[in-house]
Amino acid sequence: MRMIGFGILKGLAVTLKRFFQTYLVSNKLGRKHYFTPEGIESRYQASTEGIFTIQYPEEPPVIPEEFRYIPFLLYELNSEGVREYRCTACGICAKVCPPQCIWITRQTDPTTGRPVPHPAEFTIDIDICMNCGFCAEYCPFDAIKMDHDFELASTTRVNNRYSLEQLGKPVDYYAKIRPGNYLREESARAPKKQAEAG
Repeated sequence: MRMIGFGILKGLAVTLKRFFQTYLVSNKLGRKHYFTPEGIESRYQASTEGIFTIQYPEEPPVIPEEFRYIPFLLYELNSEGVREYRCTACGICAKVCPPQCIWITRQTDPTTGRPVPHPAEFTIDIDICMNCGFCAEYCPFDAIKMDHDFELASTTRVNNRYSLEQLGKPVDYYAKIRPGNYLREESARAPKKQAEAG
């Protein structure tokens, strides 16, 4: 017959063993476990032992390439230094957005009054956005991507509707935060560019 509460004691023993083991490993490794590049790198591995809490904000966390937060719009600078957004204001991102937090107004030609494939206004309410990434996934022009900037805390909700200017980031920024994705997309886009050029 089993003793009542044996499972609780067994679980407590595992917890205590791991508790003491973390301090033993940390004492054995010493300061090199914390303040050296090798120690910082070792704490990001799945096999890490010891105390490995990231010393945030002094030590920024390593963010995986596929991490996603608030969407942003890609633009390239033309020869005059003016932003040319990839967005054509097609509205697909707004249609697939589950919480409906994206609002787009398309530009119109002042002489003809016809719509122009550029956004006049592009707004995302980051209080509503659930960071699902559908907008980036469904965009046919690779104009909208998910950001890595997660430090957006504020004391008010007044400025949490991001406009076109706030959402715009250069293609170089995207290449820096997601190098693998950027290279794949550019290699797929290269034959199209060559066909258009010549």
